Amino acid sequence: MNDLFTPYRIKGLELKNRVVLPPMCQYSVPNKDGVATDWHYLHYVSRAIGGTGLVIIEMTDVEPDGRISDYDLGLWSDDHIAPLARIVEASHTYGAKVGIQIAHAGRKAEDAEVPVGPSPIPFDEGWKTPRELTTAEVKDMVEKFRHAVRRAVKAGFDTIEIHGAHGYLIHQFHSPLTNKRTDEYGQDRTLFGAEIIRAAKEEMPADMPLLLRISAQEFVDGGYGIEESIAFSKVYRDAGVDVFHVSAGGEGPIGAAGRPGTHAGYQVPLARKLKEALDVPVIAVGRLDDPALANAVIGNEDAELVAVGRGMLRDPNWTLNAAEALGKSTDIPKALERGYTIRK
Repeated sequence: MNDLFTPYRIKGLELKNRVVLPPMCQYSVPNKDGVATDWHYLHYVSRAIGGTGLVIIEMTDVEPDGRISDYDLGLWSDDHIAPLARIVEASHTYGAKVGIQIAHAGRKAEDAEVPVGPSPIPFDEGWKTPRELTTAEVKDMVEKFRHAVRRAVKAGFDTIEIHGAHGYLIHQFHSPLTNKRTDEYGQDRTLFGAEIIRAAKEEMPADMPLLLRISAQEFVDGGYGIEESIAFSKVYRDAGVDVFHVSAGGEGPIGAAGRPGTHAGYQVPLARKLKEALDVPVIAVGRLDDPALANAVIGNEDAELVAVGRGMLRDPNWTLNAAEALGKSTDIPKALERGYTIRK
C-alpha cells in the first residue's frame, strides 16, 4: 500500500514523496516588476529543505495586467528567468522537484486599470467591469501563455502547472457564468484552455508532465458541479494534461475562507471522482494539514499526491514533521538530524 512517503513518478518527473507545496501568492514583489526576490528564494527553498517532494511556485503571470496585484510574480520577460532559476537550482540541492503555476487573473486582476475577461461581467459588487477580449486578443493571449511556458522551461523547472481554477482567466472562459461570448470561444468554452494546453506542450520536453489546476465545483448559484468539470477536464486531458490539481470555488464570494470549506478534506471527494471518471492522476488539496489525514488520502487511493498549503505556510518543515508523526523514514538534512528520531 502506498503512503505519503512512497516515491512517485509520472513521465520524467520523479518525486521522493507524495507531498506538494501548492502555489500560494506571496504578494511580495516590492518593485512591482514581477521579478522574484530573496523572499521568494527563502520561502520556497526552505520548504525544499523541509522535505517537500514537489514545490510549486505561486501564480506567475503572462502579462503585467494579468496579475492579481502588482506585487505578484511574472514571466512576461526574459528578465524573470534567472531569479526563478536560482530557486530551482537551490531546491534541487535538497532533493525537491520544482514546478511553476502560469496564469492570468482576467477580471480578478485587482490592480489593472481595466481588467480583461471573456465577457464584460464584474466579479462582484464593487469590482471593476472587465473589457471583453476580442477574438484576436484571445488568440494573442494563448501565445503569451506559450512564451511564459518557454521561459519556465529555460529556467529549469521540472513541471509546469497551468492555472484553470479559482475564477481566473481560463476558469472564466469555461464557466457559463462568465463566458457569454458568441464567437468560437463562446460556442466552445473549453477552446481557450485547450489551445493553451496544446501550446504549452509544444514548448515542453516530451517527458515533462503538464499539470492543470481546476475548480471542480463553483459553490455559487448557477455554477457548475462535478459532472460539468469532468466533461471539460476530459477535453483538457485529451489536449495534453497529465495531472489534475483538483480545487474548488473562485467564481463567487464563497470559497475556502467561508462555507463550504470549513471541514478537513472537503475537496478530496471531488479529486477522487475526477480521477475515477477520467483515469488520470490527481493532486488533492483543501485543509489536509493533519499528517494522518494526508497519509490516508494516499493510502485510500483518493489521489496520487497531496498538497498542503496553509500547513506549510505555518511550518516549512511540515513534511519532516509528518514523517516523524507517522513513523516514516525520509532524508533529514544533516544540520537538522538532532531534532528528529526518524532516519532514511
